[in-house]
Amino acid sequence: MNIRPLHDRVLVKRLQEEEKTKGGIIIPDTAKEKPIEGEIVAVGNGKVLEDGTVRKMELKVGDRVLFGKYSGTEVKLEGDERLILREDDILCVLEK
Repeated sequence: MNIRPLHDRVLVKRLQEEEKTKGGIIIPDTAKEKPIEGEIVAVGNGKVLEDGTVRKMELKVGDRVLFGKYSGTEVKLEGDERLILREDDILCVLEK
């Protein structure tokens, strides 16, 4: 299924949370927090400004990003959980 977010929204796939701590302790499912790091899967065209022009997105597909813990809307697409966020909800892009 092809999905194209509208305006200044992006579709993010959360990266998997750690199963063990660095010390080797296994974390049970009930104690895990949802990760705040993800990879951008799809981007919209950009934000429509008050004068009617469109400001292009700074983000692109494949970018690894950090976002707020309670940001966005969770959706389930073809059995996979995804997150729809506004560009403003992205805190930073992780570069190698």
